[in-house]
Amino acid sequence: MAHRSRTAPARGDARGRRRRGDVHPLGHWRRDRARRRRLCDRLGWQLRAICGARAAAAHRAPRTRDRRDRDGDRLRGLHLHEREPDDRGARFHGGRAGRHCGGNGAREVNDLSSNALTPGKIVEELDRYVVGQRDAKRAVAVALRNRWRRQQVEGDLRDEIAPKNIIMIGPTGVGKTEIARRLARLARAPFLKVEASKFTEVGYVGRDVDSIVRDLVEVAVKLVRDEEAAKVRPRAKEFAEERMLDLLLPRGGGRGFAERPGELAAATPDPTREKLRAMLRDGRLDDREVEVELADDSNPLMSVLGGQPGIDESALSGLKDMFGQLGRKLKRQKLKVPQAWRALTEVEVEKLIDHDAASREAVSRAENAGIVFIDEIDKIATSRERHGGDVSREGVQRDLLPIVEGSTVTTKYGPVRTDHVLFIAAGAFHMSKPSDLIPEMQGRFPIRVELTPLVAEDFVRILTEPQNALTRQYAALLATEGVTIEWTDEAIKELAEIAAEVNRKTHDIGARRLHTVLERLLDDLLYNAPDIGTQTIPITQAYVRERLGALVADEDLTRFIL
Repeated sequence: MAHRSRTAPARGDARGRRRRGDVHPLGHWRRDRARRRRLCDRLGWQLRAICGARAAAAHRAPRTRDRRDRDGDRLRGLHLHEREPDDRGARFHGGRAGRHCGGNGAREVNDLSSNALTPGKIVEELDRYVVGQRDAKRAVAVALRNRWRRQQVEGDLRDEIAPKNIIMIGPTGVGKTEIARRLARLARAPFLKVEASKFTEVGYVGRDVDSIVRDLVEVAVKLVRDEEAAKVRPRAKEFAEERMLDLLLPRGGGRGFAERPGELAAATPDPTREKLRAMLRDGRLDDREVEVELADDSNPLMSVLGGQPGIDESALSGLKDMFGQLGRKLKRQKLKVPQAWRALTEVEVEKLIDHDAASREAVSRAENAGIVFIDEIDKIATSRERHGGDVSREGVQRDLLPIVEGSTVTTKYGPVRTDHVLFIAAGAFHMSKPSDLIPEMQGRFPIRVELTPLVAEDFVRILTEPQNALTRQYAALLATEGVTIEWTDEAIKELAEIAAEVNRKTHDIGARRLHTVLERLLDDLLYNAPDIGTQTIPITQAYVRERLGALVADEDLTRFIL
């Protein structure tokens, strides 16, 4: 038999076992049918003295406990005869199926997996941004809590529990959209706001209702990828730093950078390179330019097709993906060091993200935690008494029915089920009534909440209580110029009464009237702030009446200015 090199010994024990001691070294590593030892096969072996601990440690088979401290987070290797255990990979992927893998909705998603979001806590958080409307807040809080409760149900009954969709009825500017938006941010769920008036029946030019689900999945994909990018960004920044150093100081006479430059840098430290690294981190190289190769995502063909009316959005999205993969080119660009570093960091982030797993997670999150807010649903409610040449919007309602009830929509990330998507509809219903919706649509929104119009007392709370109150926003804007404004209680009360009176005289637009009133009140300060300098200006009741009193008294000026 031809002489071959010996097989490398195993580097560790099998799981749950200890390695059997070696046979007597005499004759070890002998060839088949050989009758003598190879010369020098014991050269350099450490002799073991009687009861000598040091030599005994050298002869002991290495085990897991002998691993270096800095390698404690690494998983142990498997022998050829061992099967991969169920928990292998759980430390990095959050479970056997992977932390990003989508499933049948059995697992808990994002913050809904915690029982900290009780209905009372949800209402308390919404109170920080929305004033009043207690009934609407309670309804959405219970709907969000029911999602967490559904995750705790075992067995097939979980799939049978459908969300109770909500329809909010109230005039404009009372907080319908803000409640839904803050709810989505609170739950960190995919949230999509659409206007029902922009959708048309199949066969007419316009958007079809299936695009709602496709857009919701896109929102979920962006949400998941942003989360994953934040996790891998520190590591990606290290790789980008090595690539920047390769551009500034090529290795080995211009060999370029390796696939993972960090490994090469760790193996061969260079004093000059380390000095350059310190200068790069301190910003002393920010004025230098480097030439980098970045992907060229521009596609003139897709730009032309995207501007043509009547092209199906799903087909156009598929064409963009196909042409993007086929025609992807690299383009050399000269950039400043900070810009190049950021661009290379994003390139490394894209390499480190598992896009397939992120897409599966996004689909699962859209199916189990997605929230769709359909605004202006009253615009597609046609009264039976109205007649004319306008196209009936009843077809749009019938197209929405399967989406709201629960169906499967094909997207570029795979089929998406809408059985557990929460739909929140809202409308003012000035020209129509909720009963003008077709009966099937009314049945898909079993929870109805009426929002009350805002009065002067509500405006006072809106200007003072919310975390993002308008008075705080304008004060922060003027503070950038060194101007400090101080609001008195009388001034805020006067502003609230003026806004309420203008709403009574003209169209009631709710809290949006405060934007108009405040912009008119602070117009001179916003214009002259750069010339005023560091100064404190009190906003008093007299100041408000001086600038807004004449406008409120004249009904014509009120109608066209406020």
